[in-house]
Amino acid sequence: MILAGDVGGTNSRLALFSGTPSKPVPSAIEIFPSAHNPSLRDIVRQFRATHDQLITAACFGVAGPVRHGTALLPNLPWPEISAAELAHDLGVPVCLANDLEVNAYGIAALTADDLFPLNAGDPHASGNRVLISAGTGLGEAGLLAINGEHQPWACEGGHCDFAPRNEIQIALLQYLLQQFDHVSFERIISGPGLLNIYKFLRDTGRAEEPKWLADRLYSGDPSAIISELAMKDESSLCWQALDLFTAIYGAEAGNLALKGMATGGVYLGGGIAPKILKKLVSNVFLQAFVEKGRSADLMRAMPIHVILNDKTALLGAGRLAMLGR
Repeated sequence: MILAGDVGGTNSRLALFSGTPSKPVPSAIEIFPSAHNPSLRDIVRQFRATHDQLITAACFGVAGPVRHGTALLPNLPWPEISAAELAHDLGVPVCLANDLEVNAYGIAALTADDLFPLNAGDPHASGNRVLISAGTGLGEAGLLAINGEHQPWACEGGHCDFAPRNEIQIALLQYLLQQFDHVSFERIISGPGLLNIYKFLRDTGRAEEPKWLADRLYSGDPSAIISELAMKDESSLCWQALDLFTAIYGAEAGNLALKGMATGGVYLGGGIAPKILKKLVSNVFLQAFVEKGRSADLMRAMPIHVILNDKTALLGAGRLAMLGR
């Protein structure tokens, strides 16, 4: 029995796993609002108070860089997470890994029903793969093709410099530089990033914000409301914000695919992509993904899939603990 966790800026999911690395079987899944808890150790204690079955190992995917068995999460005011402290609490070996790394491990446990094909690409595609996930933040990872298998590797590419591609994106960068010392892709391709784009369009006079919309935004989660209204075509401002978001998402997915030489496929994870599928299947995302000059043909041949299974990272954490890596 394995204890696995997917620890994000919004929610932390914990579960018990049995089975094998090729077919992990989850049980006792619980979701904890991350910001409502003081630490991961506190969440683990709550989970174990209810689910105290004997476990042999644990693995937690965390939304931040992991170094020497410790991690600080940039989107949560938590103390440092320590694999050694968690191991002491649980009495079993604990693996601490980047959340996109465990998400990448989870891809091997998915079925065709868990994936939505965004671009068919080359039917005989093989080679490296990459994963990009927009949610509370922007995560990126790669899967290196070795001897017929894919070995995930973590990175922090979401914090790389935002690279504008046209005049409106240059204006967006200039707007955000007034607020942030460093404008990364995460400042734009994330839930908070969608709100940043919305404010840019509003504040620079590119679209008008009616009073009903302003009232609606401040009555709930602004980013979720923006995407919802855009998908329902109920607000021109929200539609423009999501359109620009999608174009920049496609461009950065293409950047990652080039850097990882992802001829084996590109995967879109995270909570946002499944919610904006109708927008992603429009030409906006794919055009921005493909427009890489002399590498355009290479980009068109790369299959692109949206991950629909929101437990992929949990599956990956379970697999990683079972594999003992």
